[in-house]
Amino acid sequence: MSEELFTNLAIFVLSLLVGFEVMSKIPATLQTPMMSGANAIHGVVVVGAFVIAAEANSWPFYILAFLGAFFAAVNVAGGYTVTDRMLGMFDRKPAAKQGEADHK
Repeated sequence: MSEELFTNLAIFVLSLLVGFEVMSKIPATLQTPMMSGANAIHGVVVVGAFVIAAEANSWPFYILAFLGAFFAAVNVAGGYTVTDRMLGMFDRKPAAKQGEADHK
């Protein structure tokens, strides 16, 4: 195992542990807004997929770049969708007219 691979693997494992600790300290009422915002910010992954596509020189790398860009775009769209649905829960419903309330 090369030193660079070991360093990258150690950083990955440490980031998983730190992420788990941070997420476990956040109250349940703030999980949805935090995660939807984080998904929207992950648009950086789309840029990373484009950089990989620019460096690709064979079909397997082109396929990986396409899959990376596709899943990153789905992640970003999902983040915005979740945010929109979450904010929709806070919209006030139009008040029912007096006649409609009596018939129910």
